[in-house]
Amino acid sequence: MSDDYSAEAAVDALRRGRIIGIATPGGGIAVLAAELADAASLGALESMARAGLIITARRAAILHLTNQVAAAADDPEPVWVERPAWLDLAGSRAVADPVLDLATPFKGPFTTRALAADHDAALAAITLAKHAALLPAVYAVPLAGVAPAMTATAAAILALPASAARVRISSRARLPLSIGENTEVVAFRPDDGGPEHLALVIGDPDTAAPVLARLHSACLTGDVLGSLKCDCGPQLQAALKAIAANPGGGILLYLQQEGRGIGLLNKLRAYALQDQGFDTVDANTRLGFEADERDFGLAAAMLQQLGVSDVALMTNNPDKVAGLAAHGLAVTRVEHSMAPNPHNIAYLGTKRDRQGHML
Repeated sequence: MSDDYSAEAAVDALRRGRIIGIATPGGGIAVLAAELADAASLGALESMARAGLIITARRAAILHLTNQVAAAADDPEPVWVERPAWLDLAGSRAVADPVLDLATPFKGPFTTRALAADHDAALAAITLAKHAALLPAVYAVPLAGVAPAMTATAAAILALPASAARVRISSRARLPLSIGENTEVVAFRPDDGGPEHLALVIGDPDTAAPVLARLHSACLTGDVLGSLKCDCGPQLQAALKAIAANPGGGILLYLQQEGRGIGLLNKLRAYALQDQGFDTVDANTRLGFEADERDFGLAAAMLQQLGVSDVALMTNNPDKVAGLAAHGLAVTRVEHSMAPNPHNIAYLGTKRDRQGHML
């Protein structure tokens, strides 16, 4: 399979629990997603050698397997944890999954292996897991002698974009809403094969002037189920009402970037960690992710497809302003904050104090 499609196919295969080969000029590694491994699949991976466990530097720092300075670097390196004979499947899964930390507080002692020639392959393995919305941890063995379901080069995997560089309008239709009957829904399909995203065009916005806009990352628990852990549902409803009340209307982008880009299941893991006392930033980093994994280049591409180059953006997140501006849009920030409730007041404080949100 050519590198044009092998990396994307590897994401899909890893998500299905298959063994993936990651080739490098020096050899490479075969990997298996830690959260999907069972005795049979791990046994197949270990047909020639005992598998190690590759985790992110963020997670390794929690386990004191790397120093905090290295973990806080702009591009922290993953860590290969050797698995001694006593570290079985359940035990090693607890190394990968921080939700299990309180249940299995005693871990180690562990040794780590220098990545050396496998450096790019290890980075590629973590990249694959993140693109697949899996826990960023994989079992790994040298590629030689293993028959993976498919193989991609590390270079092809590392070239995967953080978000779609191009999107195309797939369909559009009239969608009368309770807050505004003159609404059109526009569906975007990204060229990278990722999930579809929506724009709600409310009223008749004049794209020659600044367009009132909101970038809203999907939050199933908040938007649909009414979770009180976050302010997402109220933000969505308030934005829709504000756009509908605006004489010039506006646009709301509904982006499939659940959990700040880590995916629904990982967001629920982060919720479990919050219940254990960790704030929203520490929950994400304990899982092995960055505090925010989103790339707002996707939103910029969608707005540009709609002919928008200047926005009055409803947000308190400076990263959204910077993300759109970095892709050529003119951005004026419009304050957009919700009253806290007893369940999310600490969450909002963390966004303000640790992520720079203007609340």
